[in-house]
Amino acid sequence: MRKIKIAQIGVEHDHACVTFKSLCKQSDIFEVVGYCDPERELEYEPYTGKTTLAGYEYKNDYRLNPEMYGDYPELTLDEVLNYPGLDAVAIETSETNLFKYAQMAADKGLHVHMDKPGGVGYADFEKLVNTFKGNGNVLHMGYMYRYNPEVRKVLADIKAGKYGEIYSVECQMSTRHHDEKRAWMKRYPGGMMFFLGCHLIDLIYQIQGEPEEVIPLNCVSGINGIPVGEDFGFAVLKYKNGVSFAKATSVEPGGFMRRQFVVCGSLGTVELRPLEAFADGKGGSDLYTNTRDVGGDIFNWGNDGYRRASSYDRYDGMMKAFAEYICGEKVNPYTMDYELKLYKVLMKACGYKEA
Repeated sequence: MRKIKIAQIGVEHDHACVTFKSLCKQSDIFEVVGYCDPERELEYEPYTGKTTLAGYEYKNDYRLNPEMYGDYPELTLDEVLNYPGLDAVAIETSETNLFKYAQMAADKGLHVHMDKPGGVGYADFEKLVNTFKGNGNVLHMGYMYRYNPEVRKVLADIKAGKYGEIYSVECQMSTRHHDEKRAWMKRYPGGMMFFLGCHLIDLIYQIQGEPEEVIPLNCVSGINGIPVGEDFGFAVLKYKNGVSFAKATSVEPGGFMRRQFVVCGSLGTVELRPLEAFADGKGGSDLYTNTRDVGGDIFNWGNDGYRRASSYDRYDGMMKAFAEYICGEKVNPYTMDYELKLYKVLMKACGYKEA
């Protein structure tokens, strides 16, 4: 596979720094020419709105650490969009600006990795999708669980009929955020449903397709008595043979280790919990644990029982797949129509009326 010449636009998205790190690490696949910060995101703290990082302690917020980009040149937006021989860009701005810069890159004929779930506005996403349909380039979305080996195994088993007729998918992806981040979520419809629940809606939609009805039940917890976004995300998706749900909260102590993916079918149930845990304690590698595969009998706990899966970096496989799609070595199974329909279901789960 030839090397992909790539640059990154934006540094604020939660996945910005680790995506850039993955691109740099996979030097046999990618030639990273630099990054640009068109919104000057390195100059302010996104949650509090401070206009300078002077005196700001990162507090493990690795996203905004300029040292992560220090070995690579900072380019202007114009330099990136007109870089000789550039193949692709990774769009890692704040969610607010993802569509804007992805569209600029698409209009330049570049392949685009755009982080999840995109911006706010169905018409903007539809325009972006139509651009890629027209030019045949790759639009790759940053849903990292699509490349989780344990999730992929479950999806393959479902497709093979191991669990019979699927009637319910239950997903949880919670954590505990500081008050400033909870307030920051007011930017987005649905708050936590938009921010993290998008991963869960993607999993449900992959398995069950278009729901008959989407019922958003997102709310504000009121914890600490400050004005925040909808920090308790919950959505119900109704299907002809059952009900599925997605839950993503910003106020759950220990929520990270209780993240789970449960699929219930007529022949068995499979549960991944937790979906991931940081193996090195710093977020650099992820450990997937506790897979329980249950047979159809009421007292059958399955032959596998609980087992501990292997470690891997959640971003490496995702970005490698992007390169493979660009080079034509693999076909992206997530079509433009799929991404557009998924986005519409997500925005319904967020209570967004335009969709």
